[in-house]
Amino acid sequence: MAALWMAGWLSLMLIMAIAGRETTRELNVFQIMEMRSLLGFVLLYPMIHRAGGFAVLKTARLPEHIGRNLIHYGAQLCWFVALTLIPIGQVVAIEFTMPIWTAILAATFLSERMTSWRISAILLGLIGVVMIVRPATGEINPGQLIALGAAIGFGISMVLVKSLTRTETALSILFWMLVVQSIAGFVPTLFVWSWPSTYAWGWVIVIAICGTFSHYCLASAMRYADASIVVPMDFLRVPLTATAGWLLYSERLDAWTVFGAALILFGNLLNLKPAAPVPTAAR
Repeated sequence: MAALWMAGWLSLMLIMAIAGRETTRELNVFQIMEMRSLLGFVLLYPMIHRAGGFAVLKTARLPEHIGRNLIHYGAQLCWFVALTLIPIGQVVAIEFTMPIWTAILAATFLSERMTSWRISAILLGLIGVVMIVRPATGEINPGQLIALGAAIGFGISMVLVKSLTRTETALSILFWMLVVQSIAGFVPTLFVWSWPSTYAWGWVIVIAICGTFSHYCLASAMRYADASIVVPMDFLRVPLTATAGWLLYSERLDAWTVFGAALILFGNLLNLKPAAPVPTAAR
């Protein structure tokens, strides 16, 4: 079930990367984020109504929701800014330093067990990412540093989501994300607002749909598996995005990218290997 929910996350995040590249050609990042949050309420309301109304969203963990979503909001801002500075495949590849932070934090604060299979999956995934990016030895692009900042923020956010899933539903987590992030971005949006063209409106709606329901998929996946299992599945987004960049923006897809993607896929297969059963004592 975790793998199925993550397939939804991967598909929606791939589409959102393309939509983000197109929308940032015209609109400020703060405005994109605010419009996405406000449209998210409209998209989410039918699910809230079907679940029993706003009463089911009551939470006793509001401070945790606020902290998680402010961190996630900052990471998303960095992610959209990085899309304007470096290729989308590279943005997503750098983002996948995130499992390092997620695994360390999950083991430290959530008491998740780091098995040899999980460690191998993370290492193989990161080696695959390095093969795809192949960082140059010359001057560092500011976009790469911004993407790295996004990765750290996403890693912290991922662990906090896993903690919240112990008591909160996926619907509640998503609702409070929209509330906190719409409030956080309201004032900055007023200073940068410009009325979008029809073309930009279309892509903003795509971002709202993908951004809203991708997080529902992620929170649902976290309910079925540990964060250190779910996150390495997300490595598949690297070759998928690299392929999209090649097809849509003529970003090069070479043998190194293909080989890196193969390592990422193999790491994911290792990570899905079930743990060996504990033998029972003979009577």
